[in-house]
Amino acid sequence: MNKSSIVPETDERAALRESVTALVGRYGHAYFAERARKHEEPVALWEELGAAGFLGVHLPEEYGGGGGTLGDLSVVVEAASAAGCPLLMMVISPAICGTILAHHASDEMKKRWLTGIADGSLKMAFAITEPDAGSNSHEITTTARADGEGWRLSGTKYWTSGVDEADAILVVARSGSATQDGPRRPLSLFVVPTDASGLTHQPIESALVQPEHQFTVWFDDVPLGPEALIGRDGHGLRQVFSGLNPERITAASISNGISLYALDKATTYAGQRSVWKGVPIGAHQGIAHPLAEAYIQVAQARLMASRAADLFDAGEDAAEASNIAKFAAADASLRALDQAIQTHGGNGLALEYGLADLWFLARMLKTAPVSREMVLNFVAQRSLGLPASY
Repeated sequence: MNKSSIVPETDERAALRESVTALVGRYGHAYFAERARKHEEPVALWEELGAAGFLGVHLPEEYGGGGGTLGDLSVVVEAASAAGCPLLMMVISPAICGTILAHHASDEMKKRWLTGIADGSLKMAFAITEPDAGSNSHEITTTARADGEGWRLSGTKYWTSGVDEADAILVVARSGSATQDGPRRPLSLFVVPTDASGLTHQPIESALVQPEHQFTVWFDDVPLGPEALIGRDGHGLRQVFSGLNPERITAASISNGISLYALDKATTYAGQRSVWKGVPIGAHQGIAHPLAEAYIQVAQARLMASRAADLFDAGEDAAEASNIAKFAAADASLRALDQAIQTHGGNGLALEYGLADLWFLARMLKTAPVSREMVLNFVAQRSLGLPASY
C-alpha cells in the first residue's frame, strides 16, 4: 500500500520516514501490544528512538536536537504509528513540552531539560485538564502562590498521561494577578519535578490499551524555586497555545499512522484471503470499495496534517489547519480501523491480528487532546464567522 506519495516530501523527509519505519519495524506491533497490555514503558524502543535523534528532530541543535521542524517530528510520529507503535508520549514530551520549552524557557531551563527530552533520557508530562476545568482553561483552579522564596503550588489535575514515567510535569496554573475576578484569569507555566514534596498521583482505570497510564495528580502546597516558572508570571496562556498546535498536529499524525497501519493489514489480508472460488476477497467490491473510501479519507487527513505543520513551521497562524487536521485524522482512523477489522471478519477481533487492541486508543483521539465538538465550535466561530456559542 502506498504510504507516502500522497503527501509531498523532500528526499530528506522520505529518508527520515524510511529510517523510522526500519527502526520501529524491528519491534513491531507485537512489542507495542505487550507493553500496552501490561502498561509498561516501551523502554528499549524509546531509548533507540532517542539515540537515533528522532525524538528531538525538531528541537534546537544547541540543546541536543536535530534542528529540524515540527513537520519532521510529525513524520517520525506517523511512521512509528504506521509501524504498529503509536506512542502517546511522543506527543506529550517532545511535541508539547519540548516545543513550549524551546520557544519560551530560559537558557538555563533549556539546558536542564531539552537535551534529555531530545535524546530520550528524560520525559516530561503535561498537566492542564482538571476535574472541573476540561476544555475551558480559564476555569483552572490549580494555583501558584509566590512565597518570597519561589512558589507554592496547590490544586488537582486530571487525565495527566505518563506521570509515573516522567521526570517532571509541565503544569498550567493560575498565578500573579490570577486571583482577580472575571472570566479571563492569568495563567503561568511551571516545571515541577515528579519527586517534589507534596506531589501525589493515582492511576485512572480506563479501557485504554496503551503503555501510558492516565492519572489524577494532586499538588499539596508543592514548594518550587523561582527557576520553575517558564517566562513571565501571568503570561502562560500564550505559552500554552504555542504547544497546543503541535499537540493537535502530532495527535493527527498518530491517528494517520494508525490508519496506514490498519489499511496495510486489511489490504494484505484481502489480497490473500480466499473464500469463494479461489478469488481473493479483495476482488469483491463489497470489500474493496469501503477500503478505497477509507484510504481517500486518510489521504485527505494526511494532507491537512502536512499543511498544518508547514504553517506552524513558517511561523504563520496554524490554529485552523491544526484543529481541522486533528478532527479529520481522528475520524479517518476510526473508519480505517473499523473497516480493517471488518475485512478480517471474526479474525479482526483476535488479538493475534493486531487490530482490535488499537480501538480504544483510536477512539480516545476523537475526544482528546481536543474534542470534536470544540473543533466544530472553533471552525464555526473562527472560520465561518458565526456567533460564539460559549
